[in-house]
Amino acid sequence: MILILIPDTRPDSPEYKQLLAHLANLPGISSRVHTEVGIEHTLTEVYLIGNTKALSIEEIGSLPCVERVVRVSEEYRVLGRHKNDDRPANFDYNGVRFGQDTLNVFAGLCAVDTLEHVEMMMKALSEHGQVCTRMGAYKPRTSPYSFQGHGRSCLPYVFDIAGKYGIKVIAMEITHESHLEEIHDALFQTGNSTGVMLQIGTRNTQNFELLKNVGRQQDFPVLIKRGFGITLDESLNAAEYLASEGNHKVIFGLRGMKTNMGDPHRNFVDFAHVPVVKRLTRMPVCIDPSHSVGIRAQSPDDIPDIMHVTAQGIIAGANMVLVDFHPVPNKALVDGPQAMLIKELPYFLEDIQIAREAYQQRAALAKRYQQV
Repeated sequence: MILILIPDTRPDSPEYKQLLAHLANLPGISSRVHTEVGIEHTLTEVYLIGNTKALSIEEIGSLPCVERVVRVSEEYRVLGRHKNDDRPANFDYNGVRFGQDTLNVFAGLCAVDTLEHVEMMMKALSEHGQVCTRMGAYKPRTSPYSFQGHGRSCLPYVFDIAGKYGIKVIAMEITHESHLEEIHDALFQTGNSTGVMLQIGTRNTQNFELLKNVGRQQDFPVLIKRGFGITLDESLNAAEYLASEGNHKVIFGLRGMKTNMGDPHRNFVDFAHVPVVKRLTRMPVCIDPSHSVGIRAQSPDDIPDIMHVTAQGIIAGANMVLVDFHPVPNKALVDGPQAMLIKELPYFLEDIQIAREAYQQRAALAKRYQQV
């Protein structure tokens, strides 16, 4: 059961203390408080953990400070979409809104290689009105001999260049809790010139200690990708680890399933699960066409496979696109064969807009028929 308190409820108020005292006396029930400080309001939610079936919604809803009560009906207690649950399915970070009704494109380098390539990429993004990008500093690789990323050494110039070109959010994978401090330090050194969305890659989706540590911090939102060879339910529970520790700013990423049944693509594209995740949870949904397809192939209609599957995900309602671009793909240190060219960026963005408009038309059509 989730108690949504009246906005701006003060923890030192007599009513709040009375509420917590009452909850502490409920047999077999423990409570966890989550507070989020917004630009205009402070929002507080109290999670009741235990056998709450016997609790009356009306009685709990009449307690001091309580605005409304949500009875948890799904396994994903914090991130789940529950019956009569009208909590928002969006959040704001560094001036950018992320939600189940928005669309943000994160085009950029899968792995940072040179300062020059970073600047070329961000300059192109800025020229085409984009404020988000992806930049890989820490790269977990299958082979111990492959390039593992420049790590902390590249962070200052990546963040400086982002500030120069007005990039507000950088999606950046981390593989260890120490990377949190390195990112914090580099942002401080560069005057907090940009923002970072932490990325949990597919290899770390079930690294539960990492998930707990990332969930305990609330400075950065988190993109968590579907895990290798595990079910959708298992991956959604991994996202719940983040939220259960306090970080509700979570985006779920679909990046294809590892199986040879997807050949000749790198992975089996799973973008049909976009509406499923949105139905089961309140998380925005990201698609990663680059790692799903994995090659720069195109069909007889001259449309690259990566753009075909991107359109499929967007027309299904995706809210974020994480895609690889590179100034010189044959010189990329990671995943060059799947990177799109910078000169293809305006083409890619226009194609996305066509698919987005098609989705919006389909959604409007569905609403009309619901009213019949």
